[in-house]
Formats: sequence, structure tokens, C-alpha cells
Amino acid sequence: MTTKTNNGRPVNNVVLVHGGFVDGSGWEGVYTLLKKQGYSVAIVQNPTASLGDDVAVTKRVIAAQNGPVILVGHSYGGAVITEAGNDRNVAGLVYITAFAPDRNESVQTLIQNPPPGAPVPPILPPEDGFLFLDRSKFAASFAADVNPEMAAFMADSQVPWGVEALADAVTEPAWKSKPTWYLVATDDRMIPPDAQRAMANRAGATIAETKGSHAVYVSQPRAVADLIDRAANA
Repeated sequence: MTTKTNNGRPVNNVVLVHGGFVDGSGWEGVYTLLKKQGYSVAIVQNPTASLGDDVAVTKRVIAAQNGPVILVGHSYGGAVITEAGNDRNVAGLVYITAFAPDRNESVQTLIQNPPPGAPVPPILPPEDGFLFLDRSKFAASFAADVNPEMAAFMADSQVPWGVEALADAVTEPAWKSKPTWYLVATDDRMIPPDAQRAMANRAGATIAETKGSHAVYVSQPRAVADLIDRAANA
């Protein structure tokens, strides 16, 4: 028997996990919509230096919630929730145009053989073990449908993404044992939509699609919040 919360839904806690090159502030639109619906929402601020550290940080946020959690990851955050989602307090996973690695897979292995004709993300050569996107190409590749001033701010406020985090492999994918949802962004120029669909199908996810860039969580917060709401009420 499912124990429901005071709001009448099976899960009332949502934990949002950002991806590489950005921090948790991009979730503001999604956060605001979910809060208005009565959800308790927490945003993880991962250092994105290594997968192990990010999983540990995420699990601390999960542990701080009062009850079961819907765990949401964008982009590299999908790798984080794939590992952290094994936590017993995680009731379901929601991937937002995100990586969903299998056992012994990493972001690096998932991107090493792009399909012919796929856009190439403008990742600059590593500096001291960290990666950045070319600022002049950030908007077109990452945030094409985001307000230009916001996209410029995102480009100029990039968080260094550790090479180690890309290379770290998942040990046990939580999507094998937890209900899973996936939002495909059909205009994504960082993770090809067909690659998103392939990972979502492999994970047995309930799939939704929306027109949007890789930063769909910024540009289309309603589509993202609606899928999270579906997962929480499932």
C-alpha cells in the first residue's frame, strides 16, 4: 500500500541535480513552479569534479528530506542520479535531456562515438584537469532557446567540469530498479535527441518530448515541472 503525503500524492519531495558547466541556479523556474504546486524542493550544488564526490553530495541532500524523493538530473546530472538513485529514499528518477549510463559506462564512453552528422559540442581542451565550453559558441550549442542575456550570463559564469567526472563509471544503475521518466529535448545540440531516446528506451523510461535546447530546464520549465509532477503522482 502506498503511503500518501499531506498533499495527497505518493511523493512530495523533489531533489534537482544540475549538469556540467552550470550550477543549480538554472533550476529556478522549475523550482518556482513545483513550489507553487506544494512540493518540497531541494537543489543540489555539485562541484562536478568527480562522480563519486557528486554522488556523495547528492546523497546528503536526499538524506535531509522528510520522506521519499523524486530525483531529477539534467545532462551530466543524469550520471549522478543513476548512481545516487540507489539510495533507499529515492522513489523514482527523472532524466532531463540527460545521460543515463549503464553499469561500467561513463559520460566519456557515451560521447566517444557520436553519430555521423551530429553537432560537436564546443568543448575546449582541458585546463588543469577541467573543461569549459567556448563562450562564443555556448548559446548556440547549449542554450539556443534561452533569453540571449541569460545565455550570455550562463556562458560567462561557467562552472569548471572535471575530466575525472566524465571518466568515472557508474557501478550500479538505479534505473534498473527504480521507476524512470525521461524528457527528450528535440533541438538539443549537446546530446543528440536520438541518443537521448536510445538511453531512455534502454532504461525502460516513460518518455516525453518537447521542443527545446539542451538548457530546456531553463527555457521550458513548465514541460520539466509537468514531467516531475507525473512521476511524483505515479
